[in-house]
Amino acid sequence: METKWLEDFVSLAETRSFSRSAQLRHVTQPAFSRRIQALEAWAGTDLVDRSSYPTRLTPAGETLYNQSLEMLQGLQSTRAMLRGHTSAGQDFIEFAVPHTLAFTFFPAWVSSLREKFGPIKSRLIALNVHDAVLRLVEGSCDLLISYHHDSQPFQLNADRYEMVSLGQEVLAPFVRANAAGQPEYSLPGRAGQPLPYLGYASGAYLGRMVDLILKQSSIPIHLDRVYETDMAEGLKAMALEGHGIAFLPLSAVKKELRTKKLVSAGSDLEMTMDVRVYRERPTAKDAAKTHAQALWAYLQAQAGARDKTAGRVGSQSVARS
Repeated sequence: METKWLEDFVSLAETRSFSRSAQLRHVTQPAFSRRIQALEAWAGTDLVDRSSYPTRLTPAGETLYNQSLEMLQGLQSTRAMLRGHTSAGQDFIEFAVPHTLAFTFFPAWVSSLREKFGPIKSRLIALNVHDAVLRLVEGSCDLLISYHHDSQPFQLNADRYEMVSLGQEVLAPFVRANAAGQPEYSLPGRAGQPLPYLGYASGAYLGRMVDLILKQSSIPIHLDRVYETDMAEGLKAMALEGHGIAFLPLSAVKKELRTKKLVSAGSDLEMTMDVRVYRERPTAKDAAKTHAQALWAYLQAQAGARDKTAGRVGSQSVARS
C-alpha cells in the first residue's frame, strides 16, 4: 500500500468527485480511479459507493477516511521530526524544477540571488512538470519553480498554496543557420514540402504550448515530425545538428543565438509564459524553514517592487497620451 493512495482517498472523500480529485492530484481520471481500486483491493472491501452521485463512502470507507487523516498527519509529523535531526539539512532550500528550467533559468537565477539576496544552499530536484508539481503537493520540496500559462493552469488550491512571479519566458521556433547566416528552414513551409519538425513527446508541458501556438497561427503551418523527446535540451542538440525546426525557450538558446549557430525560424510564432515559484502556505503548526521563509519574503518584496515600477510606467504612459 502506498501513502499516495491514502492521499487520493482523502481527496475523494472531501470532494466527492473522481474528476475533481484527479485534477487536484494532477493525474488523469482513469489513473486516479485505478489507484482508488488498488486501495480497495488492499483493504479487501469496497470503500466507495459508486451508485450514488455525488460519490459517497461506504461505512468501511468512512472508517478508513478517519484513520487515513490520523495516519497521514502522523507521517508528516514524523518526517518533520526526522528532518529536524539533521541541522545541516535545514540550511538547504529544496527546489522542484522541470528539466528545462533546471538547465536554463535556475543557474542564472541563483547567481542573481547570491548578488542581491545573499548566499543560499540549494538542493535541486529536476523532474518533468507533472512530477515537479506532485513534489510540492506531497510536501517533498520547499519551493516549486515552473512555467505558467493561462491555457494550462495548475490546479493548486489558492488557500493552501501561494505564488510569486519571477519573470517571463518566450517559447519560439529556432533552426540551424546556413553558411550565409540564414535559416536552413523557414516557416510556414508548404503543403507538398513540409518542414522537418523536432517535437516534444506526448504529454510534455512545452509540447502543449507548441500545439497552442500552431493552433492559433493565422496561416497553415506545414511540419513533418521527424523526432521527439520530452527535454528541450535534447531538441536543441538535434536542431544544432541541422535535423529540423525546434520550439525552444529563449533562455535555452541565448548563447547559440549570439554565436549565430541557431536563428529564428519564424518570428510570428511565439508565446510568452510566466516563470513562477510556488510554496505551500506555512501554518503555525508546521512553520517554514528559516532560510526558505527568508527567501520567500525577499521574492515577495522583489515582485512588489516590480509591480510598483510597472504601475508608474503605465501611469506615465497614460499621462502622455
